Amino acid sequence: MKLLSAAGLTGLALLASSGAGAYEEREKAADQQLKDIVDNALSSDPYFYGAHVIASVENGNVVLRGFVFSDWDLRDAIRIATRAAGGRRVVDDLTIEVGGRR
Repeated sequence: MKLLSAAGLTGLALLASSGAGAYEEREKAADQQLKDIVDNALSSDPYFYGAHVIASVENGNVVLRGFVFSDWDLRDAIRIATRAAGGRRVVDDLTIEVGGRR
């Protein structure tokens, strides 16, 4: 059995931490890409007014925040985001502002 020196242990710790950091950076990049895709889908849909809806990605899930003007708009936002998210979970944290103006 071979024992590692203090320098060897330090090297392993640095290697492990750099791997974790690279993984975390890839996850952040993937989350940002997913957010951009959902934002683009919400803003480009011709029948949905999404100026008050903000998408974010938390733990791989798409979260919709903000407000919409009706139940129909709420369902549209979820439908559009779900389709754009490609199977990722979509969490609705939207409020309905009845009688709101565009």
